[in-house]
Amino acid sequence: MRVALACPYAWDAPGGVQVHVRELGERLRARGHEVMALTPSRTRPAEPWVRAVGRPVEVPYNRSTAPIDLRPWSLRPVRQLLFAFRPDVVHAHEPFTPSTSMWATLSSPAPVVATFHSGAERSLLFDLATPVLRRVARRIAVRIAVSERAAAFARSRLGREFRIVPNGLDVAAFAAAEPADLGPGRKLLFVGRLHRRKGFPVAVEAFRLLANGRPDIRLIVAGEGEERRALDRLDPALRARVTMLGTVSHQQLPRYHVACDLLVAPSLGGESFGYVLVEAMAAGLPVVASQIHGYDEVVRDGQEGFLVPPGDPRAVADAATTVLDDPTLARTMGQAGRARAARYDWAVVAEEIEAAYREALALR
Repeated sequence: MRVALACPYAWDAPGGVQVHVRELGERLRARGHEVMALTPSRTRPAEPWVRAVGRPVEVPYNRSTAPIDLRPWSLRPVRQLLFAFRPDVVHAHEPFTPSTSMWATLSSPAPVVATFHSGAERSLLFDLATPVLRRVARRIAVRIAVSERAAAFARSRLGREFRIVPNGLDVAAFAAAEPADLGPGRKLLFVGRLHRRKGFPVAVEAFRLLANGRPDIRLIVAGEGEERRALDRLDPALRARVTMLGTVSHQQLPRYHVACDLLVAPSLGGESFGYVLVEAMAAGLPVVASQIHGYDEVVRDGQEGFLVPPGDPRAVADAATTVLDDPTLARTMGQAGRARAARYDWAVVAEEIEAAYREALALR
């Protein structure tokens, strides 16, 4: 099958959608499909099957920023590339984002499968544009959502049904990774962009509460962003126990997961899926995360970890204390996480996506 993938976000920027599209492309190629991906990018993609279309700009969205190509004249090169490739199916990710995925949906010469990733609680721009987006929606043969949360967000404005197919993960890469050398001590891990929505200041304050009186506790941070300034609230002795890794490539992340003892994910909301949670579970890490939509579909409270009220550093610290002070509980949660992560392995997810492609072709 010839499959064209469309990613709306900059290929060379960190983000769960980009990781998903990149790994999906590689999995489809390994399964014998011919693949081309279209995406905005500031640099030339390393993958020979990826075509850069347009230059991204940072647009505020969902209490973060989205690196997208808003220029409607990018539709023309997208159309040209699609017609030259002659796909059997076009798979557009976030097709209502005014970027490469929308242009691919509008100009596709083949049936369109669309995956909806967003879990925003509200979007004024989305609501205002709904009449226009319904026209885009009529171009979509099969709708996928990565979670019930993502499906509910889109369904409330567009109606109809969605297949639930979560983001895929190379579970073995996390389960079998060799740990990075991070030195001694028990380690909390935070992974993600240091934007307000991800709750990094909550993680820092929870670390402060937990670390006082526990000289072996450390905080490991994989990510960058403006909320880095939250570290300025720590006294110098505690600040010295924080390791800032900066932006870590997805290929390198497993080494840091297996070198840590617990993942903290205190996002404030707007999540459609808990990709960082699945990564941690695949590595055997217990999780302390916010009780929010999206996350509660991945982690079951008290089984793979604990879910706590968002924005509450004391609750994060108390839950982390419970896990770290009970090695048997930590081991049990880690084992439960590994078992649950198997549902998100690419061997399972790729088959479900292929089934969506076959349905789109049958509808044609």
